[in-house]
Amino acid sequence: MESLIPMIINLVSGAVGGNVAGKLFKNLNLGTVLNSVAGIIGGGLGGQPLGMLGIGGAGGMDLTGILTSIGAGGVGGGVLMAIVGMVKKMMK
Repeated sequence: MESLIPMIINLVSGAVGGNVAGKLFKNLNLGTVLNSVAGIIGGGLGGQPLGMLGIGGAGGMDLTGILTSIGAGGVGGGVLMAIVGMVKKMMK
Protein backbone atom coordinates (compact mmCIF):
# COMPACT_ATOMS: atom_id res chain seq x y z
CA MET A 1 0.00 0.00 0.00
CA GLU A 2 2.82 2.38 0.85
CA SER A 3 4.33 1.99 -2.63
CA LEU A 4 0.93 2.71 -4.23
CA ILE A 5 0.53 6.17 -2.67
CA PRO A 6 3.55 7.76 -4.43
CA MET A 7 2.29 6.40 -7.75
CA ILE A 8 -1.13 7.97 -7.14
CA ILE A 9 0.61 11.24 -6.28
CA ASN A 10 2.57 11.01 -9.56
CA LEU A 11 -0.59 10.41 -11.58
CA VAL A 12 -2.58 13.25 -9.99
CA SER A 13 0.40 15.60 -10.28
CA GLY A 14 0.79 14.56 -13.90
CA ALA A 15 -2.83 15.49 -14.65
CA VAL A 16 -2.32 18.87 -13.01
CA GLY A 17 0.99 19.35 -14.84
CA GLY A 18 -0.60 18.49 -18.18
CA ASN A 19 -3.36 21.05 -17.66
CA VAL A 20 -0.94 23.74 -16.45
CA ALA A 21 1.23 23.16 -19.52
CA GLY A 22 -1.88 23.37 -21.69
CA LYS A 23 -2.73 26.76 -20.20
CA LEU A 24 0.85 28.01 -20.58
CA PHE A 25 1.30 26.79 -24.16
CA LYS A 26 -2.02 27.73 -25.76
CA ASN A 27 -0.85 26.60 -29.21
CA LEU A 28 -0.20 23.05 -27.90
CA ASN A 29 -3.36 22.81 -25.78
CA LEU A 30 -5.27 19.56 -26.37
CA GLY A 31 -8.30 20.42 -24.25
CA THR A 32 -8.87 19.59 -20.61
CA VAL A 33 -9.59 15.89 -21.05
CA LEU A 34 -6.67 15.10 -23.37
CA ASN A 35 -4.33 17.34 -21.35
CA SER A 36 -5.30 15.31 -18.29
CA VAL A 37 -4.88 11.94 -20.03
CA ALA A 38 -1.47 12.88 -21.46
CA GLY A 39 -0.53 14.31 -18.06
CA ILE A 40 -1.54 11.16 -16.19
CA ILE A 41 0.53 9.00 -18.54
CA GLY A 42 3.46 11.42 -18.34
CA GLY A 43 3.16 11.63 -14.57
CA GLY A 44 3.34 7.86 -14.27
CA LEU A 45 6.29 7.69 -16.63
CA GLY A 46 8.01 10.68 -15.02
CA GLY A 47 8.03 9.11 -11.57
CA GLN A 48 9.35 5.73 -12.68
CA PRO A 49 13.00 6.64 -13.35
CA LEU A 50 13.29 8.47 -10.04
CA GLY A 51 11.63 5.61 -8.20
CA MET A 52 14.04 3.10 -9.74
CA LEU A 53 16.95 5.25 -8.61
CA GLY A 54 15.53 5.36 -5.09
CA ILE A 55 14.83 9.07 -5.33
CA GLY A 56 11.34 10.17 -4.39
CA GLY A 57 8.54 7.76 -5.27
CA ALA A 58 10.09 4.58 -3.89
CA GLY A 59 11.83 6.48 -1.11
CA GLY A 60 8.90 6.39 1.27
CA MET A 61 6.28 8.68 2.63
CA ASP A 62 8.53 11.35 4.10
CA LEU A 63 8.22 14.98 2.99
CA THR A 64 11.09 14.69 0.51
CA GLY A 65 9.55 11.63 -1.14
CA ILE A 66 6.15 13.28 -1.46
CA LEU A 67 7.57 16.52 -2.87
CA THR A 68 9.75 14.62 -5.32
CA SER A 69 6.74 12.59 -6.47
CA ILE A 70 4.74 15.78 -6.99
CA GLY A 71 7.58 17.40 -8.93
CA ALA A 72 8.34 14.36 -11.07
CA GLY A 73 4.68 13.77 -11.86
CA GLY A 74 4.00 17.41 -12.69
CA VAL A 75 7.03 17.80 -14.90
CA GLY A 76 6.49 14.44 -16.59
CA GLY A 77 2.85 15.29 -17.27
CA GLY A 78 3.66 18.71 -18.65
CA VAL A 79 6.44 17.43 -20.87
CA LEU A 80 4.41 14.59 -22.34
CA MET A 81 1.42 16.89 -22.96
CA ALA A 82 3.72 19.33 -24.78
CA ILE A 83 5.23 16.53 -26.88
CA VAL A 84 1.79 15.20 -27.83
CA GLY A 85 0.65 18.75 -28.61
CA MET A 86 3.66 19.34 -30.88
CA VAL A 87 3.12 16.06 -32.71
CA LYS A 88 -0.57 16.84 -33.20
CA LYS A 89 0.27 20.33 -34.47
CA MET A 90 2.88 18.97 -36.91
CA MET A 91 0.38 16.44 -38.28
CA LYS A 92 -2.06 19.19 -39.33
